[in-house]
Amino acid sequence: MESATSESPYPGSGNWEIPIDLFGSKKHAGVSRGVLAFTDESGNIVFRVNRHPPNPNSSPLPKDKKLLLDASGNTLFSIYRYHNGSWKCYKGNSDENKELVFSVQRTLKTLTRVELEVLFAAERSNDEGCDLKVKGSPFQRSCCIYKDADLVAQSSLMYKLHQMFVSRSKFRLTIFPGTIDHALIVALFVIFLSGRK
Repeated sequence: MESATSESPYPGSGNWEIPIDLFGSKKHAGVSRGVLAFTDESGNIVFRVNRHPPNPNSSPLPKDKKLLLDASGNTLFSIYRYHNGSWKCYKGNSDENKELVFSVQRTLKTLTRVELEVLFAAERSNDEGCDLKVKGSPFQRSCCIYKDADLVAQSSLMYKLHQMFVSRSKFRLTIFPGTIDHALIVALFVIFLSGRK
């Protein structure tokens, strides 16, 4: 298996052989109620999302800020939502010297459907098109993330997977084998969930 090269536009790139399932909910033991967390199949928390008040001195003023944390509580990404339906994702938590990872623009918003285009901050060989597309229904927590025609990840509510009794608030995020970092996919999914607002 080849290791990821430094030329890859995706931060934290690596190769995986099998799909990975993460299970999301706002009701996990060990996490404050209302905090969105993602666990592995054993119930171990892998990521969590904290809402954070944005810096009032930043310009243009973001509407919302979320922090994506790893299992140890380290901030991986800061996600800013702006009034024009766009998002920007930066490495770490710093409001100073931000290192942009990707930006997202909402291209479709209806009552039941949202579509997003993702542009990575790495140097691009051309200015046409986007790097990833996200399509689905935030209300149903159901989406697909594509790189060109390839499916990178998808989500679905657990109760639609024929579980006996599962809350409608629990969902599964499946990340397919490839070179895009899991944390980056989770950050995109968090943005997608905010897409209907």
